[in-house]
Amino acid sequence: MKKLVLILLAVSLLLLPACQATNLTTTPTVAVENLSETAVTEAVATTAAETAATEAATDATTATVTEVTTAETTAAIVTKMAKPANPVLRLSTTTSVNDSGLLPELEKRFEAKTGYQLDIIANGTGAAIKLGESGDADVLLVHAKASEDAFVASGFGLKRFPFMHNFFVIAGPDADPAGVATTKTAVNAFIAIATKEQIFVSRGDDSGTHKAEQKIWSTAGITPKGSWYVSAGAGMGACLTIAGEVQGYVLTDKATYLATKDQTGLVIKLGESTDLKNTYSMIAVNPDKNPGVNVIGAQAFIDYMLSDEAAALIKAFGVTEYGEQLFFYDGYQG
Repeated sequence: MKKLVLILLAVSLLLLPACQATNLTTTPTVAVENLSETAVTEAVATTAAETAATEAATDATTATVTEVTTAETTAAIVTKMAKPANPVLRLSTTTSVNDSGLLPELEKRFEAKTGYQLDIIANGTGAAIKLGESGDADVLLVHAKASEDAFVASGFGLKRFPFMHNFFVIAGPDADPAGVATTKTAVNAFIAIATKEQIFVSRGDDSGTHKAEQKIWSTAGITPKGSWYVSAGAGMGACLTIAGEVQGYVLTDKATYLATKDQTGLVIKLGESTDLKNTYSMIAVNPDKNPGVNVIGAQAFIDYMLSDEAAALIKAFGVTEYGEQLFFYDGYQG
């Protein structure tokens, strides 16, 4: 009998850790008179096996947690190490792509993905390119092909990457005193405005929009001058505001127009036509001309803007707020 009691005591001691491991608060009751010595021996063996299994599972869980924690720590270290050595990237761009709201959206995604910090300087394309020539910018995002080609040809830029477009529109007062809405092309619209000497607000700032405007006047064979022609020397948003105040016409990119139309009261009188396409390009500044520019960061920006993520954002921009796509992603065609 003493032997049986000792065995039962051993069973209780073996069961106690298992009960604690499974948050049991009671000790199994063993009916001594109903247990044979063989049954007790089998119970001891079963309990020992279950305890061993529990300990093995605990060890495996601990190993898994340790492995996951180690992997996460390693990933965090790698991410930290991958941050750019020179994180500040100076982007010289046009007021239109910035004022439309597209660039701020791309900026947030690019910075979060790469660790770079964009220092955005928005000017007309002419001024934006000059910052590249002086080495005060690392990368350009502009929209005046002839000026861009000249920038690269002179050695200041590495390569031109055209990647998206939108359309200029001619906006004006709802009454449309020049009859622009009856024309089919920008050239004919400009002829109508000049013939009736209706107020036209020009950027007058050597921007891409201003260059596009000058090209249209030239094609129309007109040199605009007189009190009806207002050279504002200002950005796109400011010119739209002025045109709204004086009830004049203005050549503008559609995205900036839509962003300000509630304030200006202007109406699009001529929309998308073949002579109003507006292409945007990126160019990294050449470090051979300006040592010290962030050429690695510039390439990272170009790579991101040519990525599927950026393409999706560009295609979706404006659809929710304005009900239509404002920029059209072309990708780099080589």
